[in-house]
Amino acid sequence: MPADHGERSVPRRPVLFGPDALDAQSGASDPAQVSEVAHETAAVLVGTGRAAHDPEVTSRLVGLVEELGLSTVAELWADRPARSLPGALWRLYCLQEWVRRDPVGAAGDYSAGIRFADVSRVVAGLAEPPGPDELKALTDAILRGVFDGDLAIALERAAAFCRVVSAGRANRADDSDAHDPLGASSQTRRAAAMLTTAEDLEICARLWRAGNLT
Repeated sequence: MPADHGERSVPRRPVLFGPDALDAQSGASDPAQVSEVAHETAAVLVGTGRAAHDPEVTSRLVGLVEELGLSTVAELWADRPARSLPGALWRLYCLQEWVRRDPVGAAGDYSAGIRFADVSRVVAGLAEPPGPDELKALTDAILRGVFDGDLAIALERAAAFCRVVSAGRANRADDSDAHDPLGASSQTRRAAAMLTTAEDLEICARLWRAGNLT
């Protein structure tokens, strides 16, 4: 596992990306330059966290969306390929924000899927029973693993979480198909989207281990 991948000497407190990085992105007409800014900020963020070995730094990075807002993070990373470092980080922060905004709904999706995804449930490592608080703790723990643990394992845990949620959504779609076909169709699409996210994160984990996640 490339523990030093993307690391560099950094101050004790991280210099989080903000107006300067956004100005560089918004002022860039060249798509290659926009991509470079996105990948550089992702590398700096991960490198900062993994080099600091500081719980305060890790906590700030885990709470990045809360500090900066999802729209700020989206401006930099939302358009990056799913199987890239910024693309993976964007998906991890989106999962965290979804659980924070709708913990009851997230817990319902997860609970509905656990009996259909036993292996993924174990890999995700969620405490039982899988209630709203447990899901919020899990997504925070996954992000902590990005910055102070094995990043590939963090990505695999997130992928497993997505697989359980996908199974839950598919199961709920089956249950509601007879009396709510439109709702069932929506749940099916959401299940497929979550499964795609799981597959992308699994590929990112393999790329990180090979030293090729940039």
